[in-house]
Amino acid sequence: MVCSCSHEPAPPKPNSKFRIALWIALLINLAMFLVELIGGAYAHSSSLWADSLDFFGDAANYAISLAVLGASLYWRATVALLKGVTMALFGFVVIGKVIYSYMQGIPPEAVTMGVIGIAALIANAVCAFVLYAYRDGDSNMKSVWLCSRNDAIGNVAVILAAVGVFGTGSLWPDIIVAGIMAVLGLTGGYAVIKQALKERKIKVEVPMNCS
Repeated sequence: MVCSCSHEPAPPKPNSKFRIALWIALLINLAMFLVELIGGAYAHSSSLWADSLDFFGDAANYAISLAVLGASLYWRATVALLKGVTMALFGFVVIGKVIYSYMQGIPPEAVTMGVIGIAALIANAVCAFVLYAYRDGDSNMKSVWLCSRNDAIGNVAVILAAVGVFGTGSLWPDIIVAGIMAVLGLTGGYAVIKQALKERKIKVEVPMNCS
């Protein structure tokens, strides 16, 4: 008699197209991290500064995803869990930056915000496009898709904030957008954590010959 229990599917063969998509996203995110870090400091923009941290976090997440391609579902889910926690922590960090910017009361430089925001939107649109096909995969694939999607949404908001700052001379549009980005980080992190925890509970099948 052959006995078996509920099991984790065998680790998938690494997807070469997904690997290439991750490398493209990784390099783009590293480049935009440096651009927004410098630009955000120059423009005194909370939303650009927050987006630069997000680019750095995404680059790290893509690197981790590349490292676990072909690993078991348990380990891919474990890495995704870490990424989900990181996304949520990013949300809390941005909230702290928003509070600090409000206390400082310095309006950001709108033109720099707008130009860098447009460049970041183009970069994230490319990332979202190359990762779109993997949006319904496991928690690891889902997490990289959510990162790019949230970034593209955030970049549109940064551009709108730049327009608002330019028109009003107030720091509030920048603060509001940074707050939206914090919420995206928290909700995206929750979605990834939830799916990763579910996948980690899947047991490994061990076929046995029973006499």
